[in-house]
Amino acid sequence: MSTAPTSTASAPPAVPPPGRRRGGAWHTLVRYARVAPASVTLAVVLIVTSILTGTLWSPATTSGGALVWAAGVSTTVHGGYWWTPLTALFVPEDTVQVIVCVLLALSVLAVAERLLGTVRLVIAFLVTGVLGITLGVLGQWAAANLGELLARATEFDFTLDPTIGILGALITASAFASTLWRRRIRLLTFAVILTLVLYNGDQNNVYRLIAALLGLALGAIMRGGRLHRLRRSSHGETRNLVAAVVAITAVGPLAALLPPGGFGPFSFIAALFQREQVDVAKVLAACAASDTSNCREELSLVSVQGVGPLLLSLLPLVLLIVTAIGLRRGRHFALVLGIVVNAAMIVLPFTALPGGEATVDIDDVSALAPAIEVLLWLLAVLLVPLASIVVLIVTRRQFQIRAPRDAVVRFTILVVVSFALLAVAYLVAGLATLGGYVPEASLGDVFVSTLRRFVPAGFESVLGPVIVPTSPVVVLLYQWVGPVFWLIFVLATLRLYRATSTGRTIGDEVHFLELLRAGGGGTLGFMGTWPGNVYWFSEEGDAAVAYRVINGVAITLSDPVCHPSRAEQTIIDFVAFCDANSWVPVFYSVHGAYLPVFESLGWQTMSVGEETLMHPQTFDMQGKAWQKVRQAHNRGVKERISTLWTRWDDLAPVQQSQIASLSEQWVSEKELPEMGFTLGGMAELKDPDVRLYLAYDPEGELQAVTSWLPSWRDGAVVGYTIDFMRRADGSIPGIMEFVIASAAQHMREEGVEVLSLSGAPLATKPDGTADGEAGEESAMDRVLALLARTLEPAYGFSSLFKFKSKFNPTYETLWMAYPDPVALPSIGNAIGRAYLPDANAKEYVALARTIMR
Repeated sequence: MSTAPTSTASAPPAVPPPGRRRGGAWHTLVRYARVAPASVTLAVVLIVTSILTGTLWSPATTSGGALVWAAGVSTTVHGGYWWTPLTALFVPEDTVQVIVCVLLALSVLAVAERLLGTVRLVIAFLVTGVLGITLGVLGQWAAANLGELLARATEFDFTLDPTIGILGALITASAFASTLWRRRIRLLTFAVILTLVLYNGDQNNVYRLIAALLGLALGAIMRGGRLHRLRRSSHGETRNLVAAVVAITAVGPLAALLPPGGFGPFSFIAALFQREQVDVAKVLAACAASDTSNCREELSLVSVQGVGPLLLSLLPLVLLIVTAIGLRRGRHFALVLGIVVNAAMIVLPFTALPGGEATVDIDDVSALAPAIEVLLWLLAVLLVPLASIVVLIVTRRQFQIRAPRDAVVRFTILVVVSFALLAVAYLVAGLATLGGYVPEASLGDVFVSTLRRFVPAGFESVLGPVIVPTSPVVVLLYQWVGPVFWLIFVLATLRLYRATSTGRTIGDEVHFLELLRAGGGGTLGFMGTWPGNVYWFSEEGDAAVAYRVINGVAITLSDPVCHPSRAEQTIIDFVAFCDANSWVPVFYSVHGAYLPVFESLGWQTMSVGEETLMHPQTFDMQGKAWQKVRQAHNRGVKERISTLWTRWDDLAPVQQSQIASLSEQWVSEKELPEMGFTLGGMAELKDPDVRLYLAYDPEGELQAVTSWLPSWRDGAVVGYTIDFMRRADGSIPGIMEFVIASAAQHMREEGVEVLSLSGAPLATKPDGTADGEAGEESAMDRVLALLARTLEPAYGFSSLFKFKSKFNPTYETLWMAYPDPVALPSIGNAIGRAYLPDANAKEYVALARTIMR
């Protein structure tokens, strides 16, 4: 790492904010207490109260003395302990809760305190906690009087739970967080709470939900009554959030098994994963001697005894976790797997019922309401998988990364062969010991039993009567062929997720980068390494073209990567390659030096933008023309803005998180679709060849980030092209001018020859002419000018070009060359798709609305 030569500015340390004090752990604790005094105080109070009430070593249910501080219908309402909604927030229930609450207070609550401030945090903790418990107790009491089953089942439970106020304060504080973290905090917190409420049904979870809802309202009030409207997420953030929600729904049924047990509306699903223990030897002996009417039910219980069947019963949940992993990576196979598994989860409750049906006995009118409620609980199980399917379908555009054909073939062969081998092994062993089943089995029964080995127990009712082997070898296969197969399936799926259908190999990427380092490709050549591009190489391997095919149009990016003397032949050979594949070749963002080649081919050319170039070796910011840049630079120095020239991999995790948060904030505030192709994002700046130039304020907060793409000659870096530019809200005026000027100074010392501020789409030089073309304005020029004016309100291309003009650059026109004007509509559509590959109808509507303002 090195710092830019900005006189008084200095680079921040690995983990901002800067300034490390000596004194060890004690000073660290003191500083922490000063930053989050209320959070530290609560942690201490919880430890003290747990000692005084005895809950630190003995649960409140055992000691009994702590119940005078506990909230609930029996204590708050019937006992008249009116103070319990307050005291329940300061007394943990048992040892585990003491540990959990102290950790949450020192972490989650401390984060909330930093966002809210100490006074507002205390208010949020008390208001959401006390009101949440009070409203919960009163609602529970009223529902119990009306005969509601859940309320009556928990009427005599009590609550000692500081996490209610902690979560309420956290949601309140989310109103003051950035868009990225506000969305993450709220979505994930409510997803976890709702999962626990719906599956577990513990009254503490209901109180937490009420407190969290109160936190939303209180946060809006503290922010001045302003409600945050929903903002769009970047593609990566959307994938992460959908994956997180799917993962949370996967553990929901397990939450129903947690103490005090499943009382939630969806808790019926837990019965599908519970196993009643039976005496296997006794059941087999009895059913072998006499096949009674009870034997089928008892043998069904025997068939699911053991570790193997238990693992198999958890298969749907495991597959949902695997689905979440794939969704996070944007995999299309994960989308399909998630829909299939959730569809199976819809069917599971019905196949798991004895005989595939449910019966409810109603003796009189008074039993009607409870019976209806039970039926609604059974049907409620369907809501989560249905909602998951809807979410996956709605967001399906985010999960379009497909594995290459050869990877799919390998996956299919592995899964099919493993299934066949395991099934045949069990089938052969079963037929060899046909007389060793209880009850007596036929040839067809063994075939059906083979299928049973690969499905969770809940689906077995559709496959007929159960037979249980007694031979040790068959019993081993009976229990384990299913889990082994699905383990292979899971591992193969995770491997499939890593296979990316880019149309290029690792060898291609290495070869293309070698050619770039040798020279060629121009200042924009490094963009050819980005995902979405594939490579054509000459037969000699000394020339390459980066391109992508969209609707039969092969769009190249920047100049051919080769020695200048090979440029003409490279272009001709690539055109022949496209012709052989029935593609329309289009050279996009090429420089004027290549125009004679296209003229000789009889192609059409048009200007598609202007590249602005600076020359660090002559950069000095002297004279009137540099006044605005000089003022911005001097202000940055005066404000003690520090800079850092580095790479992504060299940053500390905290710094990486700062960049991600700043970028997500920028993306979320825009309704317009994200652009790609020649505009990089977070993924592109992580390349080890890309340099980052960061600006920090004196407190170590990130103010601006830029990324710089290298260009080489004979293996040495001779230029950098700016790509990624983001500045933080509230940064000083002129922060980007400061960053670019500082970067130019740094590059001057490194001997860099060219600093490109990249291309400005649809822009023209200040004199209104373009290199290589003068005279009358063509019809296409007028169309492009109209397009530039039309898109200006949405993407600000003209404003960006004017900003770059502050640096007194030289200009070089970027061109598009194409063989046939008749193909222009399809070419325009393909280029639009390249820039907006994932835009949906809603984003196009937002784009149109912005343009028409």
